[in-house]
Amino acid sequence: MTPRRPVDTGAPDRLYTVTGGRSRAADSFDLVTLVVSESRPTPGMQSEHARILELCSHPTAVVEIAAELSLPVTVVRILLDDLHVMGRITARHPRVSASRAELPDSELLKEVLHGLRKL
Repeated sequence: MTPRRPVDTGAPDRLYTVTGGRSRAADSFDLVTLVVSESRPTPGMQSEHARILELCSHPTAVVEIAAELSLPVTVVRILLDDLHVMGRITARHPRVSASRAELPDSELLKEVLHGLRKL
């Protein structure tokens, strides 16, 4: 049996340096927010910022970015906030596709639940 790796593999001092000591992002990026880069990385840019811009050449979810960078989501949110403030990324929250008219009737759902309980 192979030992399990901890989820957060980043050293605390490295994560502190990457985020500039911040623990929260001003903007809110949830896990499914799609991020698209608006520019290419520039020389002298923080390596994590540059990697995010490369990853986001097409719409990429925040959770995917965190997985690719092997960084905690909270750290990625801070980095994304930096890029968003600089105008280097665009963030879009996925739209809810089901409108109120498309949802099933609550009475029908109650009948289905009642039928399932009888099983």
